[in-house]
Amino acid sequence: MTGRVSALWRYPVKSHGREQLDSVTLTAGQTFPWDRVWAIAHTESDADGSAWARCQNFSIGAKAPRLAGIDARFDDQSGILHLYHPDLPDLSLNPDTDGDALIAWAGTLIPENRAQSARVVRGMMRGFTDTDFPSISIMNAASHRTVEGRLGRALEMERWRGNIWLDGLAPWEEFDWIDKNLRIGGAVLAVRDRAVRCAHTTASPKTGLRDTDTLGVLQEAWGHQDFGVYAEVVETGTVEVGSEVVLA
Repeated sequence: MTGRVSALWRYPVKSHGREQLDSVTLTAGQTFPWDRVWAIAHTESDADGSAWARCQNFSIGAKAPRLAGIDARFDDQSGILHLYHPDLPDLSLNPDTDGDALIAWAGTLIPENRAQSARVVRGMMRGFTDTDFPSISIMNAASHRTVEGRLGRALEMERWRGNIWLDGLAPWEEFDWIDKNLRIGGAVLAVRDRAVRCAHTTASPKTGLRDTDTLGVLQEAWGHQDFGVYAEVVETGTVEVGSEVVLA
């Protein structure tokens, strides 16, 4: 197999915005740089950042679909995060010092019947990925196109919230990579597991409204709710849009 990196994404605050990049240096044993470094714990959570915690501890798009409409831009030199949503004024802040401002802004997107956002927490050891190991999510553009074909219309790739998008591969080929290594650009990643998707993918990244039964389409057509795979960096290196991907 041979493919190419078609896009790179990071999500500085879990479920609160996405940012597209041109290149990134991946480090062995660590998550995607500045990916899900922060998360917003809700009123029924005791997560404090000292250890990894499951997504149920946080305000997330699966429970609050309007969060899907947030875009982000993070300056890793100044520590300033810029957030954008079609229904809210733009916001710039430092998540470490301006947590109350972030909660006041994004908290308006949380449904009243859900646990409300309470505090911003920073992962002291690693990012708040959906896995109990420091994962990077890898998506296959060909698989995405098969979902579009089943739907009969275009679907935004941003719904899947992947870190690394690959193209030039066969649809669903990624599921054959479990327990294998991939060399992506200068880095090597060990593929660990399939990514089981949640209701976050049903909401439009443009409006934050649930408008597509992505989970139903996956289940009806392929008998599962999986899209993409989780991998762990085992060899440090730089990955760029256009980088080659091969089995290592």
